[in-house]
Amino acid sequence: MRLVLQEFLSLDGVCQGPGSPDEDTSDGFTRGGWFVPYLDEEFERLAGVWLAAADAFLFGRRTYVNFARDWPKMTEHPSARILNALPKYVASHSLSEAGWDPTTILSGDVPAQVADLKLRPGRELQIHGSARLAQSLLAAGLIDELRLVIAPVVVGEGRRLFTDGGAPAALRLVSNETTPGGLTVHVYESAGAPEYGRYGADA
Repeated sequence: MRLVLQEFLSLDGVCQGPGSPDEDTSDGFTRGGWFVPYLDEEFERLAGVWLAAADAFLFGRRTYVNFARDWPKMTEHPSARILNALPKYVASHSLSEAGWDPTTILSGDVPAQVADLKLRPGRELQIHGSARLAQSLLAAGLIDELRLVIAPVVVGEGRRLFTDGGAPAALRLVSNETTPGGLTVHVYESAGAPEYGRYGADA
């Protein structure tokens, strides 16, 4: 399976709490819900296309807990059948059980276990949100594709996907589009280590 990351970002790179004010208030974050005003039918359609390509899901603990709380109740939503039925994996050193079946808890060497999951037959193993997990898997070179959905808003504080000291990586742009609500959707493939050059007449 290909490992695909889907992440909502603000213009200043914040990925924390996009969906509601109480989604993730860790470290005193009070600006959640910043992504919601820009949702539109075109993005909902695109998200449905992406979701239909999944054969399994991979979550960090916090995102998993939120999804496991909400999606089993949202049976009328068109995405619910896929999310509730497909295999789910959650990376956690604190969870001892997971009630959102079918779920497998990954602990210990998570990147090694994810590398093993990628060897299984299937299309996409999708990560939704889960920024801390995504950072560790980016550093391990395991993510094959990034789908970054950028809202036209500056949040000003909060957790960021790409942080100072993060692992350098080159990306190849596959596609980009803008929705009527103002979201810009960038799809990238991982392209190994970045290259460096010099700009100027004597380059």
